[in-house]
Amino acid sequence: MISIVICSRSSAISDDLLSNISDTIGAKYELIVIDNSENKYSIFEAYNIGLYKSKENIVCFVHDDIHFITQNWGQVLIKIFERNNDIGLIGVAGAKSKTKMPSAWWECPDEDLCININQYLRNGDKEHWYKGFKNNALEDVVVIDGVFMTAKKDSSISFNTKLKGFHNYDLNFSFEYLKKGYKIVVTKDILLEHFSIGVLNESWYRSTLQIDKMYRNFLPLNKSNFVASKNYEFKNGTKFIRELLKLKLKTQAFYLWINLLWIKPFSKFHVNFLKSLFQ
Repeated sequence: MISIVICSRSSAISDDLLSNISDTIGAKYELIVIDNSENKYSIFEAYNIGLYKSKENIVCFVHDDIHFITQNWGQVLIKIFERNNDIGLIGVAGAKSKTKMPSAWWECPDEDLCININQYLRNGDKEHWYKGFKNNALEDVVVIDGVFMTAKKDSSISFNTKLKGFHNYDLNFSFEYLKKGYKIVVTKDILLEHFSIGVLNESWYRSTLQIDKMYRNFLPLNKSNFVASKNYEFKNGTKFIRELLKLKLKTQAFYLWINLLWIKPFSKFHVNFLKSLFQ
């Protein structure tokens, strides 16, 4: 049996999603919907409520704007956990590497991405994003996307409520499972549609800086042949700082810049950055 946890932006999830889950899961399940229509909880708090309410050892966290395509996807999850005792977390999108510098999970070499999802774009078009699978249905990764996260319940792991808002809960959960020695995988055997696409706004950048501070000594992470060079880390760092400056988050940019100096102390970027602080 599977516990499904959904943080709903409405007082209840849609009838379409209710019937879609029932028609496709192919396993016994309980549904735990956290009513967040009044924005009462952060995603970390809402998911912890669902986690603590869950009665089963397999807990699936999904967005409220998805549609499952794969039939019997619940059986797929059950079999993965039964056959792999070391797996703690399963997703449908993720990455094999994560840099030390703050970044989105997908900002890695293209060959490190593992994705199988039908994604709707802002213009209404739908694309099938599929990459990263070669000979195996499962690929080891270091982080998964929050649209679909299925966990083997471990009483010592939860979402960190020191983090606020609705971003980077997937990094938080992924890193905590890795710290406990579990493997994280992405499967190509479950396909779903996702009707919205994320926005990297000011709250996302602030959240990402919090995650960076919390896990700075744990990063970088790597499950591929890629080893982030100083130049690659510097590139990610400068990109992030430029976005902070656009948002007029100069104090945050300054503290991240200090860390960047240790990576590459001699660069024209440093001169231009200092000039921008006083503009």
